[in-house]
Amino acid sequence: MQAEAGTPLTPSRPRRTLVVLGLAALWIVLDQLTKVWAERALTLGEPVQVVGDLLRLHLIYNSGAAFSLGTGSTGVLTVVASIIVVLIVWQAFKVRSLPWAVALGLLLGGALGNLVDRFFRAPGVGVGHVVDFLRLPNFPIFNVADIGVTTAACLIALLALRGFHPDGTRDSDKAEAYPTREEQDAATPHTSPTQGDPTEGTR
Repeated sequence: MQAEAGTPLTPSRPRRTLVVLGLAALWIVLDQLTKVWAERALTLGEPVQVVGDLLRLHLIYNSGAAFSLGTGSTGVLTVVASIIVVLIVWQAFKVRSLPWAVALGLLLGGALGNLVDRFFRAPGVGVGHVVDFLRLPNFPIFNVADIGVTTAACLIALLALRGFHPDGTRDSDKAEAYPTREEQDAATPHTSPTQGDPTEGTR
């Protein structure tokens, strides 16, 4: 059956809201459990080697953003992070692409993981310091929430470069659904100029 004019030819896809929210919830739990463990098992400022110098556990409290960026602007970062969370949740109720749902779930879980620290840890509500404890060579100390945010950012960039959209369509789908004028002209049958006027001889 031919689609109506102006209607995309790609089938409708189910919303992936539960994937976003479910993955975000799992990531928050994982992040908070590892932070609780780090506070109990590690001593502040004293690194512990896990895989030589490649991976060390180093407990610190970070007042800045991910990877210790923006130190000293905790309140502003809390407001910005809260706005980002609201935007991600709003997008979660619209997304229909599974890869995009995974990316948004990791982004939401990572953002909320650190936001929980901002609201519920010392020195106070909205200005709490984030628990960081993972350290790689020549790299800022980070946590599981930061891993989620970074992975999501890389995945979103890859999806955008490959033409995948949150609504489940691709650039190639839109090109097929809306052919160019040249493609339409090529698909339209034309009357041969040698056939002449079909009404000739009836006059």
